[in-house]
Amino acid sequence: MNENTRNYVLGAVAVLTIVNTILIFTMNGGGGRVIETPAAQTALVQSAAPQPQAENRSLATPDMMNQQQPAAQPAIPVGPSTTMSFTSMEHDFGTVKQDTKNKHIFKFKNSGSEPLIIQDAKGSCGCTVPKFPREPIAPGASAEIEVEYSPGQQKGMQTKTVTVTANTDPQQTVLQIKANVEEG
Repeated sequence: MNENTRNYVLGAVAVLTIVNTILIFTMNGGGGRVIETPAAQTALVQSAAPQPQAENRSLATPDMMNQQQPAAQPAIPVGPSTTMSFTSMEHDFGTVKQDTKNKHIFKFKNSGSEPLIIQDAKGSCGCTVPKFPREPIAPGASAEIEVEYSPGQQKGMQTKTVTVTANTDPQQTVLQIKANVEEG
């Protein structure tokens, strides 16, 4: 490696070390102290020693890698806004046993003038699983959302929801199911 390349690599390592230190300082609330990470120490030691070739090193610390990322925002529905109307927005299964599968069909109609596009339907917990149409629903057409409720070891009165996200106003519609779960 020639002298110019070596100086360029060492300069880049120094800049990355400074940026890494600033990031760590900022992430720790800027509490007036700089935390020197093992990665930064390694970079400083390497900059003092001759290097035969540049290495691809990440300056991220384990603490930085373990931080939780912000939750993903739900996708914004596509297409012009329309409306949907449900025959019923809640269903009571009555009394059910633990470890059973209980299904209900929520029927709805695209009551607007534009194609209805359901972007997503999510249950409030893993025990409530909806199946929804993935293709656009024409104005005036009807469709269904099937919800399967599997209470597992839950007991007593349960209320769960399914949130439907579509190109409607408002963008989210909440369906509700209820059940009184008895030991199986």
